Amino acid sequence: MNVLIVGSGAREHVLAWKIAQSTGVDNIFVAPGNAGTALVAENIDVSPIDFEALGSVAKERQVDLVVVGPEVPLSLGIVDYFDSLGFYTFGPTKAAAQIESSKVFARNLMHKYGIACPEGHIFSSHARALDYLQKQQMPVVIKADGLAAGKGTIIASSMSEADKALGDIMEARVFGAAGDRVIIDEYLRGVEVSLLAFIDGKTVVPMIPACDYKKVGDGDEGLNTGGMGSYSPPGFFSPDMVHEAVDAILLPAVKAMADAGICYKGVLYAGLMVVDGQVVVIEFNARFGDPETQVILPLLKTDLVEILTAVIRGDLDRVKIEWDKGACVGVVMASGGYPGRYETGFPVKGLQDVGRDALVFHAGTKRGKNGEIHTSGGRVLTVVSRGENLTEAREKVYRSAPLISFEGCHYRKDIALRETQ
Repeated sequence: MNVLIVGSGAREHVLAWKIAQSTGVDNIFVAPGNAGTALVAENIDVSPIDFEALGSVAKERQVDLVVVGPEVPLSLGIVDYFDSLGFYTFGPTKAAAQIESSKVFARNLMHKYGIACPEGHIFSSHARALDYLQKQQMPVVIKADGLAAGKGTIIASSMSEADKALGDIMEARVFGAAGDRVIIDEYLRGVEVSLLAFIDGKTVVPMIPACDYKKVGDGDEGLNTGGMGSYSPPGFFSPDMVHEAVDAILLPAVKAMADAGICYKGVLYAGLMVVDGQVVVIEFNARFGDPETQVILPLLKTDLVEILTAVIRGDLDRVKIEWDKGACVGVVMASGGYPGRYETGFPVKGLQDVGRDALVFHAGTKRGKNGEIHTSGGRVLTVVSRGENLTEAREKVYRSAPLISFEGCHYRKDIALRETQ
């Protein structure tokens, strides 16, 4: 089997790394990939949204399976395109990906089917949203409707912050058309957890839950990012809570899509919050999470390609999915200034010094003419360690991360700390 993975981040690196372990795979191609994917696959310099060029690559390389990583090509209909060409393609269709590409679509679906979510209101008028804001108690959560690279949700602790966030989204258009509509939600106090599941249209098989850290700084300080680290499994989210979330959230969401004539196949990611023992949906994503995938897939025992093809065929119920009993902690190493403005092109040093205690998944990296690896993005690497428990995994990852360096490098020092104190 030949496999084409679409994307260029650490998520795509871990997918390539895991798929390379499958006995049925001959060749892996990643478009466009990064310096890390090049270690386990052949990179092809094609944009994830250039569907025609990707289709040509798939035909020329005799690809048997296409796996789509990022949300943008999914929202633009890449799965529909490859389906029309007759390729086995893993991921939801454009219609199904609306559950991530439109927070308003997802919120209306949750309201209609009684899926627990925050109390909130939808606005397409800046004036009306501002009028509503002025009557609310702070903090509030303001969400751009469309895709915003993980940065479209702002927690405003004061009216001035809320006013600025609303103006940035709806007037300054910092997220473009994603800000045509906003949702203003109540602020919930609780602990967040990510629950991803494989779905073949009818069968829902949850993965091990994980926790993501969105804020750039220790103690959840600073701006929202695409994710600064993660760990799995969280001790506070029991197997019973996983079953509860599947029954009360994931299955109803899949049924809601089916009732609307949409067959959901791929990964459905539920961003959840546990509030006084109740599980509430904060967001849905239509793909593997990043950085959660980096700490989930290393614990997967079952052949990933077997799972992906079963999802596409619609017989996921025939596959027994097994997981290791250990734990994983992942730390994202980012460029100076991220998630704001940052410079790239700096050499990455010390990669060869990381031993068996860690896996290093590349995101914003590229290889220069001299063979040296340089930074090329905001999130540069995810360093991941496995252990028998979170304490061991955390100790290993924080021994390994300092061995790697590049100019401006920064990373959080408190990933999984709350689970090990």
